[in-house]
Amino acid sequence: MNLPEIQQRLREFAAERHWDQFHTPKNLAMALAVESAELMEHFQWLTPEQSLAAEGDDDLRQAVAEEVADVAIYLIRLTDKLGIDLETAIQDKMQRNAEKYPVHLARGNAVKYNRRKTRLEDENQETES
Repeated sequence: MNLPEIQQRLREFAAERHWDQFHTPKNLAMALAVESAELMEHFQWLTPEQSLAAEGDDDLRQAVAEEVADVAIYLIRLTDKLGIDLETAIQDKMQRNAEKYPVHLARGNAVKYNRRKTRLEDENQETES
């Protein structure tokens, strides 16, 4: 994916339609949320197993792909409007996530970093019991 090229094409697309006036950060964030909800709608009543099987359902996979593209388009447009380098933001966030979720504490569980006990807390509880 050539992100600068996509950003430029999205800028041109919006400019040709005189949509830039509507593409404020607030409106783009709201549009992103709406498109995310439309993506979720495809999975709303599926079991986890059924959602995994969606890969084999060509119609569902195509519908999901279109919503994913809409989400990406609004996200890219929002970052462009705010002068955020998306690639750098992703790399920085991945580094912060690696620090918040070290493998030895996060492997195999979905507990959010600020709700998980540290090994020291676990050891203290064991000695108090």
